[in-house]
Amino acid sequence: MTVHYESVHPATLYPDAFGVPAPASPVGRDLWPRQPGVFIRRLQAQGDDVTAGDAPGLPGVDSQPVRELATGQFGLVPAWVKSASDARLRSPKLVNARAETVTTSNNLREAWLAGQRCIVPMMAFFEDDFRSGKAVPTRIARVDGQPMGVAGLWERWLGSDGEVIVSFSLLTVNANSHALMHRYQQPGAEKRMPAVLNEGAYDAWLNAAHPEKAREFMRAYPANWLTANPVQK
Repeated sequence: MTVHYESVHPATLYPDAFGVPAPASPVGRDLWPRQPGVFIRRLQAQGDDVTAGDAPGLPGVDSQPVRELATGQFGLVPAWVKSASDARLRSPKLVNARAETVTTSNNLREAWLAGQRCIVPMMAFFEDDFRSGKAVPTRIARVDGQPMGVAGLWERWLGSDGEVIVSFSLLTVNANSHALMHRYQQPGAEKRMPAVLNEGAYDAWLNAAHPEKAREFMRAYPANWLTANPVQK
């Protein structure tokens, strides 16, 4: 399970890499469960939780803003959760969403069917390498050093007292046969990896009209486009 990732830096990379303005407030470099991060979603009619205003118009989309940058908690809070205390307990377990079970999971089905898809911008994600007999944190990034956009789901939880929690989760796919990712995570356990999107697929992912069409984006990123390096403490 991917519970730690590195946010995009410097912030000036956001416009070129994702077609959205840089975050209005600094984002922590290392993101862990329940910490605030940013995600990119289809422009909402009422963007009361948008961090950076409307996104610029994108080529080929009638010059209309289609993406926006929003702030949310890393770790999804399902809309049906009854209390903020329950939300705090559940969200660390929902930092990842299995692509194979989004339609059957009570925690994820509503966001998936409602088309609440997003892109989580990051420079890298981290996994443990156990091949030496102990956990060695390893940073996994694009070979060219450019930001990655990971497919995700977002949700907006509204408490009975008016409290609002916007949250997001990373979609993951099976990586048992992946040339790079099969080396990481607990021995004997199923290997998973975030569903990294191709840059040209960002709008198609966000705007897929049918949930089954969105499933086409749930595939492993090529191993030769990634590099892995142990974290130096």
